[in-house]
Amino acid sequence: MASCLAATIQPANAQATRTWVSGVGNDANPCSRTAPCKTFAGAISKTAAGGEINALDPGGYGAVTITKSITIDGGSGQVASVLAAGTNGIIINAGANDVVTLRNIQINGANGTPTPGLNGIRFLAGSSLVVDNVRIFGFSQSGIDINLNTASAVRVMVTDTVVSTSATGIFAKNAGSGRVTVSAQRVSLLRNSTVGFKADSTTGSAQLLCAISDSMVAGNAIGVHAAGGAAGGTLIQVTRSSVVNNVNTGILTDGSAAARALLSNTLVSGNDTGVASAGGGQLFTYKNNSVNGNVTADGAFSTPLTPE
Repeated sequence: MASCLAATIQPANAQATRTWVSGVGNDANPCSRTAPCKTFAGAISKTAAGGEINALDPGGYGAVTITKSITIDGGSGQVASVLAAGTNGIIINAGANDVVTLRNIQINGANGTPTPGLNGIRFLAGSSLVVDNVRIFGFSQSGIDINLNTASAVRVMVTDTVVSTSATGIFAKNAGSGRVTVSAQRVSLLRNSTVGFKADSTTGSAQLLCAISDSMVAGNAIGVHAAGGAAGGTLIQVTRSSVVNNVNTGILTDGSAAARALLSNTLVSGNDTGVASAGGGQLFTYKNNSVNGNVTADGAFSTPLTPE
C-alpha cells in the first residue's frame, strides 16, 4: 500500500501545464487558480514548457524573459499590463524549436518619464512568435524588435495589435542566414517617431519576407521601410491597407535592388512623399492602389505587375 501511495505523490517542484497570476497574488504561491502568483516572471519558472500562464484579473505583471515554448494570455476585457521603465518589456531568447504566444497584454514603456523602456517585445531566438491583441506603446527603441542571428527559418505573426509612440513600431532583421517571415494583419502602427514598420537585410544573408494586410500605418516619420543589402534581401508586401499622414515618406525602399516593396489595394495619401526609392531599391504595384494626395510628391513605382 505504501508503494502505491508514493507513486501518486507529485514532486514538490513539478511544473504545471497551466498557471495563474493575479494582481493580488504572491510569487511564493504555487501559481494555481486558487493560489496565483503575482508576476509573469514568478509564474514562468513554475510553468512547464509548452504550457500557459493566464491572468485572473487586471494587474501589473512585470517584465519577463522567456526561454521556452509558452503562451502568456492576459485574458479578454481587462488590462493585464507590463510596465517596463528603463528596460525591455518581454524578452524571448528561446530554443530553436520553441513557439511563444503573447495574447491580450498591454506593454507600456513609460514614455515621458526619465527612464523610458527600451523595447516592448525583443525576440532574440526561437522558432515562432505569435503576438495577438497586444497594445505596445512608449518605448525608446522598438515596440516589437525582431533581432535574430540564426541559420534557421523563423516565423513571426502579429494580429489585432496596436504599436504606437515608440521610436520604431515593428523592426525585423536577421544577422544570420535563415529566412524570416513576418506577417502583420489588422495591425495599427501609429505615431512612431522613426518608422512604423522596418525590415532590414543590410547585414547577414537572410531573406526577410514580410506581409502587411488590412492594417493602418499612420502618423509615423516613415510609414514602411524596406532596406536591403547585397547578400540578403527584403520584400515587404502591403495589401488592403492605409499608409497615410506619415511625416516624411509613406513607403520607402533603399540600399540595393534587394530592397523591394509590393503594393496592392492600398491607399497611400497625406504623406510628405507617397512612395520613394534610393540606392537601387524597387517599388512594385499591381496598379490597383490609390497613391495620391501626398503633400510634396506622390512618387512613382519601378515596375507594374500583372496579377496572376
